[in-house]
Amino acid sequence: MIPAPFDYEVADSVDHAIEMLSATPDAKVLAGGHSLIPLMKLRFARPSTLVDISRIGSLSYIREDGDRIAIGACTRHQDVHRSEVLESACPMLSYAAGLIGDPQVRHRGTIGGAVSHGDPASDLPTVLLALDAQFVIRGPNNARRAIGAEDFFQGFLQTDLAPDEVLTEIRVPKLGSHIGWSYLKFNRRAQDWAIVGVATLVRRTNGSIEEARIALGNMGSVPIRAIHSEAAIAGADRSGIPAAAAVAAEGTNPPSDTNGAADYRRALAQVLVGRALEGALGT
Repeated sequence: MIPAPFDYEVADSVDHAIEMLSATPDAKVLAGGHSLIPLMKLRFARPSTLVDISRIGSLSYIREDGDRIAIGACTRHQDVHRSEVLESACPMLSYAAGLIGDPQVRHRGTIGGAVSHGDPASDLPTVLLALDAQFVIRGPNNARRAIGAEDFFQGFLQTDLAPDEVLTEIRVPKLGSHIGWSYLKFNRRAQDWAIVGVATLVRRTNGSIEEARIALGNMGSVPIRAIHSEAAIAGADRSGIPAAAAVAAEGTNPPSDTNGAADYRRALAQVLVGRALEGALGT
């Protein structure tokens, strides 16, 4: 397929990008392009202008910032995957970034682009929800705001970003040695989107589970928390995993498509949550 005609502009700064977005209401930001361009080829997206922010060097970084790690929105997936800072302090994110697509996608796609696309089957939105990440957003007149992952994803391919705003940074917490983690996804081929994905964090105290955060991918129009599983495993030990897994799909609304029916996804979520909790307790 061939995209509809569009103009192409290169932004030399975040302010420049916001200025161009404000001047053209149906313009879209282009970072890596691996989410937006396929939609344009199918003509599901028809922006009149693409504003390319990939050459803004100030948006590509990974650095420690107190008890969090700050990641520039134009940081490539491969850089997230290979980051020594993330491997040490937030290994679930670096691990998940290494599962995205293939090497070509990972060397071109960006964390900010994947997040802004808002696909519930994508790896990073699910992981960032489990991590309780914060998203830093810039708008006109140097307006700045930060929003949590639970509020950022609004619907299928919809986020809280306004048309004249740019996501500039993602902040994730440092995970201490007492926090176990696991990210699992089920797909038919290595490069496919997740049919179901599960990201799990478990905080342990004296052998028992003090708190668990479990995020589900492709079990609704946005990544969602498996709150019933979290409640079931809190205060328990490894023996509580079957009960937590059994309620993993409660309150979810998974899609039915060519990859699987909704009931299949519900059953799959139960299996993956059980395995993810086992993995988190074993790390």
